Amino acid sequence: MADKRVFLNGYIDVSADRLEEVRAALQEHVKLTRAEAGCISFDVIEDQTNPGRFNVSEVFVNQQAFDAHQARAQASDWSRITRGIPRNYKIESGTGGG
Repeated sequence: MADKRVFLNGYIDVSADRLEEVRAALQEHVKLTRAEAGCISFDVIEDQTNPGRFNVSEVFVNQQAFDAHQARAQASDWSRITRGIPRNYKIESGTGGG
């Protein structure tokens, strides 16, 4: 049985008074996530036309890898720094590879 990849796409909207702190923490968050077992891709890119918006795109090999990422991220500085920031994410599963 093939694993189903997990895809997360969406954005976070950061208020102007928190932008500097979020930008400062983002590089480490991306680095740690990309190093996780099961992370296929992970990008958080600041939108150049919508101030304060960061577009998020994640792909993990399966639900277990995605859940492990969520657990690690929730225990990280990133979680503390971004607590309360609105998120608009869509999470989907699909057949992995072929």
